[in-house]
Amino acid sequence: MADGSKRHPAVHLSDAALAALPEGVLRPEYDRTQLTPGIVHIGVGNFHRGHQAWYLHRLMQMGLAHDWAIIGAGVRQGDAVMRDKLLAQDCLTTLVELDPKGTSAEVTGSMIDFLPVEPDNATLIATMARPDIRIVAMTVTEGGYYVDPATGGLDLSHPDIQHDIDNPATPGTAFGAMVAALAKRRAAGVGPFTSQSCDNLQGNGDILREIVVSLARATDPDLAEWINSNGTFPNSMVDCIVPATGPNEIALATALGIADAAPVTHENFRQWVIEDAFCAGRPDWDKAGATFTDQVHAYEAMKIRILNAGHQVLANAGELLGADTIADCMGHTDIRAFFRKVQMEEIAPYVHEVPGFTPAAYVDLIEARFSNPEIRDTTRRVAFDGSSRHTGFILPILRDALAAGGSVSGLSLVEALWARMCAGTRQDGSVIEPNDPHWDALTIAAHAAKDDPQAWLAQSQYYQELADSSEFAQQFDKWLRLIWADGVDAALKAYTA
Repeated sequence: MADGSKRHPAVHLSDAALAALPEGVLRPEYDRTQLTPGIVHIGVGNFHRGHQAWYLHRLMQMGLAHDWAIIGAGVRQGDAVMRDKLLAQDCLTTLVELDPKGTSAEVTGSMIDFLPVEPDNATLIATMARPDIRIVAMTVTEGGYYVDPATGGLDLSHPDIQHDIDNPATPGTAFGAMVAALAKRRAAGVGPFTSQSCDNLQGNGDILREIVVSLARATDPDLAEWINSNGTFPNSMVDCIVPATGPNEIALATALGIADAAPVTHENFRQWVIEDAFCAGRPDWDKAGATFTDQVHAYEAMKIRILNAGHQVLANAGELLGADTIADCMGHTDIRAFFRKVQMEEIAPYVHEVPGFTPAAYVDLIEARFSNPEIRDTTRRVAFDGSSRHTGFILPILRDALAAGGSVSGLSLVEALWARMCAGTRQDGSVIEPNDPHWDALTIAAHAAKDDPQAWLAQSQYYQELADSSEFAQQFDKWLRLIWADGVDAALKAYTA
């Protein structure tokens, strides 16, 4: 264990410097020069490096899975920035565990390369077409799947998808690149790879199958049928709180004796529940603590509804009241009471028990995790892309509650807080900087809703038939008017009272 109170001369992270890292910093005990690739991972952000890559690293520490090393990839300019940082340190990553009992560091080495980021994705396609690549995994955020909210299928009208349909050999999206690589594998007589989503989407494997197969069908129906019949798309649930990296996180790694341009901080909890459906083999992640089960949907429903939806319960209230982090939100008496009541009365009733956890026990676990003061998970990060997160996490629960005749008062308040936040100012008048891909349109709707709350619900791309629910509309109207008239605090107190 590396004690955060001790100070070491910072060692610039690299293979050559591993032996010089401070005592107590865990590091690869395997020969990284002998690793061979088996996985391409698209979207090498903090979550992937603190979660999936860690599970593989731990297997490698056991002398296993040395033929499953990760090649990183990306299709956005931000991925190129991460590529430069990681290649400069031999694709090593410092993981800093933030536990109130003490801070520790571990250097992981399961990633061995990072592909160039190219407009036509030529290198990515060629690499995914190689027979030794048996899994293509991704973390591209909940909103990155080009799902048409009206149909639940691929949004064929999106300009990015239209580009890939018109240019199947030089696609711009990760999904277009996967289809192109699968076409090459089929032509070469090589079986498909497993396509693995690691994003917080309920039924993430089913969604990925729908997107990839639908995109293939738009240009080559025979290829689409081959992918659908022979490829596998396992559903999974992933869980670990991994804050964004900024100057404080880099300074923390430095204080532990490691000069890392892109360290990852994380809580002392991880969970990975996976459907065992891999057409070309897989690592034995269960030996490192993952769970293979046919009950993935129950696990992911619990996590997405209590943790991910819980984040949205907190984030907009916290942003409006100036709570900088999720732990700060939990330290605010009114926000915490609001969170607890919504969870127990309007979310947990629509969650099924899983082995080891009742919904109420899971709420207690999430409360404790969110309250960890060492995790500087910013409210702004959690509130980002509410247009995807509210539609994905909050509104499905709202639909279930309405169908069951249950209370929707707190969930309606959650939506009213989002509408108020999108007006772009906090309760103290300070400015909230744009924080959604659709911020401009949301801000227009939020200002219109100040006098006419139904103007917010008229955004049919989010609310669809929910806007026609008199119970939801009346509750939303009541809460948004109260927030604008008397403030966020007054609304929270009124609900919890």
